[in-house]
Amino acid sequence: MDIIANNLAQSLFIVGLILLAIEVVVLGFSTFVLFFVGLAAMATGALVYIEILPNSLLSASLSTGVITVVAALVLWKPMKHMQSKVSTKKAKSEFADHQFFLTESVSPTQSPKYRYSGVEWSLVSEEFIEAGTKVEVTEAEVGKLHIKAIDLK
Repeated sequence: MDIIANNLAQSLFIVGLILLAIEVVVLGFSTFVLFFVGLAAMATGALVYIEILPNSLLSASLSTGVITVVAALVLWKPMKHMQSKVSTKKAKSEFADHQFFLTESVSPTQSPKYRYSGVEWSLVSEEFIEAGTKVEVTEAEVGKLHIKAIDLK
């Protein structure tokens, strides 16, 4: 306990960094609680270091609590707004743009199997595609490859 009290500013800064790292790395920046406390601990550590606040555990605790509440009030809405911006764009899979020649015809009612990357896939198409046509994978689902014909010009 003496090491923390003797090095209060540095200890607060380290605790703040640890809390920020836990919030971002472990929790994926989902709760913000540790973010606000970590930010407040780092700010309090800086204020103690430049001697604006007295070097005591009581003042550091009080300051950390007040700064946490102020940071939460000021930053809550912008952080929630930032978190709500979710991309609706689908992630590109490793199978997208894979091209091959069909050995069997594919249609909305026919879904032949295709072996690729050690897995048997059902081929799915919205239109009829003849056997021997060069196709490209447009989307991959569990056990299904959506394909489209490639125009060879």
